[in-house]
Amino acid sequence: MKNKISKKILLIFTMIIFINYTFVLSYNSRKYYQNVNSSIERKVNPIGRTIGLKLYTDGVLVVGMSEVDGIDGIKYKPYENSGIKEGDMIKSINGKPISNTEELVDIINESNGESISIRYQRESEEIYTTITPIKVLDGTYMIGLWVRDAAAGIGTLTYYEEATSSFAALGHGINDVDTNKLLNISNGELVTSQIVSIVKGEKGKPGEIRGIIAGGEVIGNIEVNSTIGVYGKVTNFDYINKVKLPEMLVAQRNEIKEGKATIICQLSNENKVEEYEIEIKKIYRINYKDNKSMLIKITDEKLIEKTGGIIPGMSGTPIIQNGKFIGAITNVLLNDPTQGYAIFADMMMQ
Repeated sequence: MKNKISKKILLIFTMIIFINYTFVLSYNSRKYYQNVNSSIERKVNPIGRTIGLKLYTDGVLVVGMSEVDGIDGIKYKPYENSGIKEGDMIKSINGKPISNTEELVDIINESNGESISIRYQRESEEIYTTITPIKVLDGTYMIGLWVRDAAAGIGTLTYYEEATSSFAALGHGINDVDTNKLLNISNGELVTSQIVSIVKGEKGKPGEIRGIIAGGEVIGNIEVNSTIGVYGKVTNFDYINKVKLPEMLVAQRNEIKEGKATIICQLSNENKVEEYEIEIKKIYRINYKDNKSMLIKITDEKLIEKTGGIIPGMSGTPIIQNGKFIGAITNVLLNDPTQGYAIFADMMMQ
């Protein structure tokens, strides 16, 4: 019976391939500048491996709404006057914290049609409302909300910092696929992935790295999903010690030069990464508001032959120049997949 209601009103899991096409952030420049300076003389181990990310929301995310067919044959919209919108996060019902969709289903059914009190969050504001569940033909109760409690996808592990046992990936935040809002997470797992195929990018048509993460080995715990990357702590040191590249200094933005650089990425399951040439075309040194710090172009013919340029799944690919870690790929230009944007290393490590 629970499976039936889950199929009707709940979306529990989705798969995302991570890359950004457009992205806007906002920062307090003075405060951020102080944080940037704190990365002087920090060292990291570039990784460049394709990995999987499993994220679990802090509550359950509302991703849609639909009418409910009552047992009396009438169509209802139980949510209609509740004020709840797509993108809101349900945090508790009748005072009981909600952490996943199964808990939500159980409480709705236990209501027996009595009004339930819902606490939900919209950005930083917490709001209270009530909804009366509707009994449907199979005897269960519905409130007409489509919700999700998890997301998963493929991206690139950027670096490992031995001094803090921490990692960073993607170089941008993970947005919900339906609401396009930054996913507010409670926790998550970084896992190994297996590449299934690579679809080359073309003008106006992004390619992708297709992969699977089912059965993947856990690498670490995801703690933060921010607008400049996904961060957490490594727990599987055997794995990270096998894949990490030699430690190198983190470059400040004033050290980065236009011209040649290289990226490190994995495009096969042969358990290795390769280095490819790129060109840094423009550097936006005074940009503190988004992750488009550098305009880059893929120049390596071998990489262009494999991928067509920058494709979804390469978000987080580390960039090296003059023996230093200078940033990571974040965006692709749809009208020219050989070009895209990257975030400064000092910004990613604030």
